[in-house]
Amino acid sequence: MIPKLNPHGEALLQQFREQVPALEQLSKTVYDQLRQVLHEQSVELSAIEYRVKTEQSLAGKLERKGDKYASLEDITDLVGLRIITFYTDDVDKVAAIVQQLYDVDWSNSIDKRKAHELTSFGYNSLHYICRLKEGSAPFEIQMRTALQHVWSAIEHDIGYKGAVKLPPEYRRQFSRLAGMLELADDEFSRLRTTMTDYRRQVQALVKSGKLDEVLLSTDSFSSYLQMHPFNKLNQRIAAVNQAEIFPASLMPYLPILEGFGLETLGDLQRFIDSNGEEAYQLAVSQLAITDLDILAESIGLQNLCLVHILKTGRGRVGLRWFYDTINGTHDSNEMLADMLYEQVASLPFVKK
Repeated sequence: MIPKLNPHGEALLQQFREQVPALEQLSKTVYDQLRQVLHEQSVELSAIEYRVKTEQSLAGKLERKGDKYASLEDITDLVGLRIITFYTDDVDKVAAIVQQLYDVDWSNSIDKRKAHELTSFGYNSLHYICRLKEGSAPFEIQMRTALQHVWSAIEHDIGYKGAVKLPPEYRRQFSRLAGMLELADDEFSRLRTTMTDYRRQVQALVKSGKLDEVLLSTDSFSSYLQMHPFNKLNQRIAAVNQAEIFPASLMPYLPILEGFGLETLGDLQRFIDSNGEEAYQLAVSQLAITDLDILAESIGLQNLCLVHILKTGRGRVGLRWFYDTINGTHDSNEMLADMLYEQVASLPFVKK
């Protein structure tokens, strides 16, 4: 139900009704522009939202403090956008981008993160009042982290916001929870920085050839693959049938390598060196009786793993584990393991 307004409030509300289509277009324009630019700048977002204030909401605002607004443009949140980031430092990155894209009304903008109140975590968003550089109605952009957004929603849901007369023990509980979440927000950003530095160190060690100093992990294996360590073996195998190599991910083989007990990239390099010739022999025994002329880029690493299993006497059980790990557990993997084992049992490196 629309509240009863004075003549000034009714006039403002009527102006709003007439401008709704233009305000909706403005909100969509800003949303599309922000989404595109933030994507181009590689800013990972939890969400980006936009809306035009509803007539009911505006009427309520005019009923409470309509005399404060001389014109409709004095109401700066008719169009609102909310940008939710994963990390606190990305809020500042988003703010810098917003400043470049739009004219910011600094007198009406506010950084609520500077409040430093014990229970203010849920309200710690950054609010900019902006206009398009070519001119437009004002619009509000709120920037906050995902944890701040969730906490604000929880506060609203349980009715805490504005409940200053709560008993002290409840207020203390909210303060502790808010402090824990604020600490978590900061620590996630710090952890991301630490992990980024670690990845750079790993990349530097890999490039320098200090492989024994690099633990085998998702990040280090990915960096190692950029050196194309299996290319030489792949090309040698492909030459058997003059085959072409097509791209394939090698990351699914990481659990296999870890299952072999490899702990560093140095271990992996020695694994390649010690099994390379047998991996080629295995390929020859398989390809010589076929006319395959297209091979996956994983062929070299696959054969290295199969050779290691056969050389260490793991036999059919080891082969079944390999296929289950790569293909997912399925009864057909046992048939594959049996078939391969019978085909290669006579090769000199196969340990019975």
